[in-house]
Amino acid sequence: MALPELTQKLVDTKLGKYCDDKVPVHVRDQVRLTYSFMGNTVTLFEERPVYNQLDKRTKIPIAQFRLSVVDHFWRLYCASQKRHEGWLQYVNAQPTADFETLLMALDQDQTGVFWG
Repeated sequence: MALPELTQKLVDTKLGKYCDDKVPVHVRDQVRLTYSFMGNTVTLFEERPVYNQLDKRTKIPIAQFRLSVVDHFWRLYCASQKRHEGWLQYVNAQPTADFETLLMALDQDQTGVFWG
């Protein structure tokens, strides 16, 4: 299920601003935050140039926001340190109808799973 158009626009606005604010302009050639939509999921990535191939970039998944089709609540997920485990629901953020609440939880990162 794709996100409703209005919901996607809201997320695009909020997450786009977050990405712009999180990475200072003077280092964006070295690191930047991007995101993509797939169905009811929004994935946040950190992008960096590939070593010795500056025209290419590598994408590291940081977080996922998923909108449940059952209760219409957003949930925040972190990438597992073990690749075979995929994504794990972030325990310090409860499901919520308010996307911005999870964006704040991501930024506060009480456990260090997102930003170290």
